[in-house]
Amino acid sequence: MFYESFPEELNKDLQTVLKIIPKETYNNVSIGCSENVIEYSSQNTIIKIPYRMYFVDIDETGTENLTEIQKEILYCIYTRSSNGYIREKYLKELLKLNFDYWAIPFIVKLCDEYVIEILEVIYENIKDRDNHDIQIFCLENKSVINKSYSRMISYWNEFYRNREVNFHRYVGRKLFRECLGYDRTFEK
Repeated sequence: MFYESFPEELNKDLQTVLKIIPKETYNNVSIGCSENVIEYSSQNTIIKIPYRMYFVDIDETGTENLTEIQKEILYCIYTRSSNGYIREKYLKELLKLNFDYWAIPFIVKLCDEYVIEILEVIYENIKDRDNHDIQIFCLENKSVINKSYSRMISYWNEFYRNREVNFHRYVGRKLFRECLGYDRTFEK
């Protein structure tokens, strides 16, 4: 299920991580992941990540023996949780790391979601970093990022327009423009 989400050379680490993820799911979802996937291109490889996964949160004692790479994989996987609190929890852990290039799709996907607290966490943690790597990834995926930008605008319009009437100050717009490098060239 996640073998198309990470570089092939991480398969052994991924196997270790998948073994400790609980088999229980929310609401008795039988497969644990949505059938919808998000596809990105990364360094001439297609990456597929599940839109949502429904596994319950992991017991933190199960992560004690993981290597740093394995923890990074785990954090990436759990950013796809159906539970916004769990997404935010593992996003915060991921952003504490000097994350690898292969983790960028998991962070970028969170930038178009409706949970403003997640957008704020991302923005606050990457606004002062050199985001050239993220911007290169976004340039490689212009059409997907353009759709993500439109989706972010839709959520602002639906849920946050009354809270932040000036779209130019909305955290989602600042995140895309300042950190992801979004500009009008993505619209072509």
